[in-house]
Amino acid sequence: MSCFQVAVLASGSKGNATVMRCESGMVLVDAGISCRRITQGMQRLGLRPENLDAVFITHEHIDHVQGLETFIKKYPVPVFASAGTWRGIKQTLPRIDLQRCDRHVFSPQTEITLGRLRVRSFSTSHDALEPTGYVFTCKNRSFAYVTDTGYVSDLVKRELDGAEVLVLETNHDPIVLRNGRYPPPLQKRILGTRGHLANETAGHLLATLQTLPRQVFLAHLSQENNTPDLALSTVRSIVQQQYPKATIQFYVTSQDEVVKNKEWEDYHEQNIFE
Repeated sequence: MSCFQVAVLASGSKGNATVMRCESGMVLVDAGISCRRITQGMQRLGLRPENLDAVFITHEHIDHVQGLETFIKKYPVPVFASAGTWRGIKQTLPRIDLQRCDRHVFSPQTEITLGRLRVRSFSTSHDALEPTGYVFTCKNRSFAYVTDTGYVSDLVKRELDGAEVLVLETNHDPIVLRNGRYPPPLQKRILGTRGHLANETAGHLLATLQTLPRQVFLAHLSQENNTPDLALSTVRSIVQQQYPKATIQFYVTSQDEVVKNKEWEDYHEQNIFE
């Protein structure tokens, strides 16, 4: 059983937000849906946004920050992002009042400690100012989050290796994308090294890890150029070619529904970790 409770409140081109809870703390990764949806999603899990230890933003695109402006008005929670992402947030949300925000600059390839929770930031490859992924460590066990990256560097592989639970982008199937109705410039952007991760690339990434995660959330699926079944079958078949006895529990995330791991079902008391 994992020590991480992970619930993806929403994932896709229309909005992204994920809650992670463990014995060492509780965080939100991205606020790309409305503050109301974040609040309602957490309440259905028996949680309150004001009890979050922090919010971590991966990059400034609207589907990752659109709820942030209202969120910081309602909840005095520390928000962490790279310096470039903070500049980008000001461009994406020109009316946001950063003076009201408990704002922290979190540079890539550095680590911070929140109580007993260690958090490491690492660079990803996307057409944003300074995009990042994150690894959260609780008692030497880790949860990793990486979406919105067109290229998986050796650095990213090292950061993800050994993670117990992983949120990993499976944005598109290249054949579906090329045969679809997206115009060539948009196809080129998505397929580029600063675009989005394809199903097969995500599968090969997992297959090259020395230590497989126990649970993987397939995230940021394109509603136009992917399907849940296609993402799952592609990734699973590639992993099983390399690891025939792999027992990864896969979860396919949704744009509209909360997708949570089985650890949420194993605990019924709201304050089980307190």
